[in-house]
Amino acid sequence: MHVIILTFQVIFYEDRNFQGRSYECMSDCGDFSSYMSRCHSCRVESGCWMMYDRPNYMGNQYFFRRGEYADYMSMFGMNECIRSCRMIPMYRGSYRMRIYERENFMGQMYEMMDDCDSIMDRYRMSHCQSCHVMDGHWLFYEQPHYRGRMWYFRPGEYRSFSNMGGMRFMSMRRIMDSWY
Repeated sequence: MHVIILTFQVIFYEDRNFQGRSYECMSDCGDFSSYMSRCHSCRVESGCWMMYDRPNYMGNQYFFRRGEYADYMSMFGMNECIRSCRMIPMYRGSYRMRIYERENFMGQMYEMMDDCDSIMDRYRMSHCQSCHVMDGHWLFYEQPHYRGRMWYFRPGEYRSFSNMGGMRFMSMRRIMDSWY
């Protein structure tokens, strides 16, 4: 596994179009309500980030990469402001994971090393309920073709998706170093 250390930075603003008070963040932040009461725009200066609409990395997840988000709530159809954020480490190397049809690594298993825009089309699998990410960082989407709500997976074992708000994942994408 090759992890490259970068300086990550995102600047949050209270109001749309980068107005109002700001808060600069360079690492994970479980709750920035003590720094600002609301957040309606942000600039991702470097890196890739998962943003959450609840404190402590809870709630809906949104993927942000380098760029300006003058009104991200309208862009992503969000109802709530960002409340916490987690940086995604840059990764260069092979990508590998196993997805399973049922919880606890049961049922049909498929090993993936690249993006999959539809597990139904590729594997004839209606959805997966557990996975083991061996290498790389991945985004899972609730609908085919990388649409709908998403969830970030880093290397590890995920025995059950039932505690993820009823999410049913239908497509997966690698978070590539070219996105940084």
